[in-house]
Amino acid sequence: MSTANPLPLWRPDPQRIAQAQITKFQSWAAEHHGAPALGGYPALHRWSVDELETFWKAVTQWFDVRFTSPYARVLGDRSMPGAEWFPGATLNYAEHALRAAATRANEPALLHVDETHEPRPVTWSELRRQVGSLAAELRALGVRPGDRISGYLPNIPQAVVALLATAAVGAVWTSCAPDFGARSVLDRFQQVEPVVLFTVDGYRYGGKEHDRRDVVAELRRELPTLRAVVHIPLLGTEAPEGALEWSYLTSADVDPVFEPVPFDHPLWVLYSSGTTGLPKAIVQSQGGILVEHLKQLGLHCDLGPGDRFFWYTSTGWMMWNFLVSGLLTGTTVILYDGSPGYPDTGAQWRIAERTGATLFGTSAAYVMACRKAGVHPSRDFDLPKVRCVATTGSPLPPDGFRWLHDEVREDLWIASVSGGTDVCSCFAGAVPTLPVHIGELQAPCLGTDLQSWDPNGAPLIDEVGELVVTNPMPSMPIHFWNDPDGSRYHDSYFAMYPGVWRHGDWITLTSRDSVIIHGRSDSTLNRQGVRMGSADIYEAVERLPEIKESLVIGVEQPDGGYWMPLFVQLAPGAALDDALLGRIKRTIREQLSPRHVPDEVIEVPGIPHTLTGKRIEVPVKRLLQGTPLDKAVNPGSVDDLDLLRFYEELARKRA
Repeated sequence: MSTANPLPLWRPDPQRIAQAQITKFQSWAAEHHGAPALGGYPALHRWSVDELETFWKAVTQWFDVRFTSPYARVLGDRSMPGAEWFPGATLNYAEHALRAAATRANEPALLHVDETHEPRPVTWSELRRQVGSLAAELRALGVRPGDRISGYLPNIPQAVVALLATAAVGAVWTSCAPDFGARSVLDRFQQVEPVVLFTVDGYRYGGKEHDRRDVVAELRRELPTLRAVVHIPLLGTEAPEGALEWSYLTSADVDPVFEPVPFDHPLWVLYSSGTTGLPKAIVQSQGGILVEHLKQLGLHCDLGPGDRFFWYTSTGWMMWNFLVSGLLTGTTVILYDGSPGYPDTGAQWRIAERTGATLFGTSAAYVMACRKAGVHPSRDFDLPKVRCVATTGSPLPPDGFRWLHDEVREDLWIASVSGGTDVCSCFAGAVPTLPVHIGELQAPCLGTDLQSWDPNGAPLIDEVGELVVTNPMPSMPIHFWNDPDGSRYHDSYFAMYPGVWRHGDWITLTSRDSVIIHGRSDSTLNRQGVRMGSADIYEAVERLPEIKESLVIGVEQPDGGYWMPLFVQLAPGAALDDALLGRIKRTIREQLSPRHVPDEVIEVPGIPHTLTGKRIEVPVKRLLQGTPLDKAVNPGSVDDLDLLRFYEELARKRA
């Protein structure tokens, strides 16, 4: 992809720049902390990484972070892994998440939407009351700081209440969505040994009810550390024997008591996709998440008390945790529980319309699905309040930028963002004061020394390299669960470049400081020594109306050769005939290069994904190299295991 300087798709007007929180922060930080007053975002970013401790001190002051006990210094130790943030400090994440209740008691903190698309509010005062009641009941059950509390819950207000009550007590939250099967949940929860399990009896998706009582019963049998199970009757069933009723635990009118915990005290456990083994149990801290999310949501996403924040997600994905943190900025958070495309592809736009969303977050895949389905958001929905559409999950293709610009509004801030479960945040993405260029993320985030490196650790500009972060971020994992010597944590990020975080993505940093994501480097396409990103091929191929989805793999052959097949799932009614085959290859050759053209194009019944919707590249590569299915992938991490059997059979035939 060219990194020559094209005209931007969008520029913020002077009024928007002046009103952005990041502009006000820069002026204030210049006056109080020596930040550059001139030079805009590039100068502020340079200062934020050069003066890392001063920057993060400024963030805590700007957002009025309440330390119960003061910190000795910002960074006790900056080495990675193991950076020590704000030693001596104590605080509580939940206290900050509920602060707006003091001034906006009767305004909505949450808007809950199901497949009827009718929003139902939960006020700040009611959210605070329920958290207070539940936190008191958890303490009465013997829950203490450091205990683990788990949720098998959809994206509903009760999940937010349970998370905040857990944090208020100083316990450690972890959750899975109820579409996860029992084995997938146990692969995660058994690692952390929870003492309380919050569950629903089922969920609604795609217009149907899905009973999960049998799964809940299995979880109860297989989690011997449980002291209590809490029943939330989403489908209206009675609580199973021995379970506690949600309504009882949240009925009292008591103020929350917030346990002051050390800055690096665990807040929650997130999980990697676990496609090739047991999911990594990633532990992040109360203080680290608090300050990172205040920076990300308050400065980069420009969220505040007048905003309404929607992101399509589930409780099994880090974006749910990120969404809940919108409360830290006083923003009204929109929780949607249901199918992203029910009753039609335009569903998420309808939710944005009915909730008055100002920041509308979704996946790149949803944007491209809307484009293919002929959805016209500005024509079919009333969306004057949507000022930003943000996407993640995979790189937003250039056609996605153009479609949003043309079909939503010309004056639309489009924020393609990229980060990871590993930091529960973004490395690069939204900056409200910068222009948007087609196919690019606006810039690296504040406090993040994001670089592109070659295999020898030399920085690259306008060339593809490894995504690395050379300084610590507060939300980097404090450790993995059950990794006593830290070896799994070290090997996951620091084995390639000692002391430097290597994330596993190919990126280009352009000479104008924007960022292009090319796909995962651990499934890299490498022909004749030239590295290529799979995302570039997907973007080109999936423009064709006959292609529903695609998957490209590069497989090293025993004889030293290299086989690069492209798997395509066709749209209904399409056929992979010579004409389509020629068009696929011609499209790739003309839009990318002859080197990108696959050796074969193979029709498949479907493209396998992780449970959070990401294409599975590495396990398919392993299958094609002859690895047995049970060793190539963790079955509980895949959305449709039967699809992988096709690739296993293909490998068998080729052998």
